[in-house]
Amino acid sequence: MKSEVEIIEAIIDGDEKALATLYTLYSEKIYNTALSYTKIEEDAEEITQDVFLKIFKNVLKFKRESSLNTWIYRITVNTSLNYLKKKNRFKLFNNRLINSQSIDFHHPGVLLENKEKAAILYKVIDCLSKNQKTAFILSYIEGLPRQEVADIMETSLKAVESLLQRAKKKMKSELEKIYPDRRKS
Repeated sequence: MKSEVEIIEAIIDGDEKALATLYTLYSEKIYNTALSYTKIEEDAEEITQDVFLKIFKNVLKFKRESSLNTWIYRITVNTSLNYLKKKNRFKLFNNRLINSQSIDFHHPGVLLENKEKAAILYKVIDCLSKNQKTAFILSYIEGLPRQEVADIMETSLKAVESLLQRAKKKMKSELEKIYPDRRKS
């Protein structure tokens, strides 16, 4: 298996096999991250395609100051957020209610028996601020180390920890509204 540097160098040299290798290594991560933001499979597929186009167009801009993984996640997060912003602007322009969409999607990482709980969780995640949402998705759904999350978000480790604490507090509050009779702990 080629190293990150070898893959990038081969892509720069126009090697289509290297681009296919990169796709094999990262397409699932990109898709799952995008799906965590959009909750719509077609949108996640579109974002995945957009991310690979951006990688290909900007491969010369990869400065190797961070890992390839970090760079690709950063592109994925930014592309997902921009996609949602554009989509929401379009919906507002057409006078549709954004919140009227029901969250009914199938994230590949969720077991069948947990689909209903996952839908509620993703609805609650949508209540978070953009930065809290990003920190939560990358940390808890994608399972990335906190320092890598900080690198992707271009912030400090302490800031990520703070975002996660505020996210958990907000989510707990939202979940208590959904499940008022559950034991508070």
